Amino acid sequence: MRTVLVTGTGGAGRTTVAAATALAAAREGQRTLLLTADSDGTPEALLGIGAPWSVPGRTADRLPWSVPAELAPGLWAARIVTDEWFRGELTALQDRGHGLLDLLGATPLDGEELTALPGVEAIALLRALRAAQTAPPGTGWDVLVVDMPPAPDTVALLALPEQLRRYLRRLMPAERQAARALRPMLAQLAGVPMPAQKLYETAERWERELAAVEGVIESEATTVRLVVEPGPLADRALRTARAGLALHGCRVEAVIANRLLPTGTADPWLAALSGQQQDALKELYEQWAPAVPVRELPHLGRDPRGLGDPRPAEPHPAEPYPAEQHSAEQQSAEPHPGDGARRAPAALADLADLAGAVGAPGARPDRPAPDPWTVEDRLAEDGVLLWRLPLPGADRDGLSLVRRGDELIVTVAPFHRVLPLPSALRRCTVSGAGLRDGWLQVRFTPDPDLWPKRL
Repeated sequence: MRTVLVTGTGGAGRTTVAAATALAAAREGQRTLLLTADSDGTPEALLGIGAPWSVPGRTADRLPWSVPAELAPGLWAARIVTDEWFRGELTALQDRGHGLLDLLGATPLDGEELTALPGVEAIALLRALRAAQTAPPGTGWDVLVVDMPPAPDTVALLALPEQLRRYLRRLMPAERQAARALRPMLAQLAGVPMPAQKLYETAERWERELAAVEGVIESEATTVRLVVEPGPLADRALRTARAGLALHGCRVEAVIANRLLPTGTADPWLAALSGQQQDALKELYEQWAPAVPVRELPHLGRDPRGLGDPRPAEPHPAEPYPAEQHSAEQQSAEPHPGDGARRAPAALADLADLAGAVGAPGARPDRPAPDPWTVEDRLAEDGVLLWRLPLPGADRDGLSLVRRGDELIVTVAPFHRVLPLPSALRRCTVSGAGLRDGWLQVRFTPDPDLWPKRL
């Protein structure tokens, strides 16, 4: 599946650009799902899809988005319903860990009294990324467009699966899980029941789910579109976002310069604003093009008009949900995803014009992206190995490196990543580092006590 994550600076028009991108993909014959995580009602107002509905199904398998509304031929939109998904997941977790809860004397919480905790939105969005990929061929979507949070939050969210997997490996290493075979004997010696087997199974399930989400993020078929309203402050924020995305290996496919004012006006006030925008736009081209295309969207002089007042839709013959999520009995008993959805009128107003400007996402293979970091052998010339990491947008003041065992901890402004060293570099010591032309170059000198000696 082709996945496009639309993010950018705050208030730059991410939702509008995401909707236009999805419409452009649908116009090329791709079955497209537009997902938004905003809960303030703005996407619904823009798209004209009304209030979100939860997806019918078993609580533990509940999909984390509302019933998709069909906006145009081949285009559906839905919102992530964090509260309902959280209730279902926590209730299922309590069921798996009932043995531990009994041991602690705890009373399980009822689903009706549960409220989503801060930060759960990120987990629900990651679960949605994974769930959208699991539909069998012919029953799901070809393109997934996600209206993401602002760029700093998006970078932190995309880094979360790798971080959580690392925490799980530290807290529950493989050798500790091997002690499950001793659980009956330990329970007899201690005189109290030990934690249920289902807790270990839950940790293993989390590991599999996190690995699957990480695979989606690292796929060549997943790219990012950055939306910005050109200006001095936005330029600095975009530089920081670019460095954070590069640190985590995310691929930017386009920069969308939104709300560009007309040039050549006789109004001095408007001409000054337009001139400032054009200066910032020129810098965007210098920083990004031609490697990453910069696409321009005009200022409409008003808020974008959405899809108008919806009217009831006819059921769609195709099943856009992953069939494996529900049993055959449930599938026959549940309302069809098209039932109750709302179809937009044929006129797509401003989004139709913007779709042509942003363009549809190009085809990309769904396979793991190649590692952008390379080791260059300079032992013969300089006696060092050079580890090169692309960090466009980074500056020296916000960059720090720490060697910790077989890992290199890289901090770029507010973003942080723990990188495992390639095997050859683990037998070396760090002898220096430099940032040049958007590349971090770390020099490693072989440790004589660890480096293989020539015979």
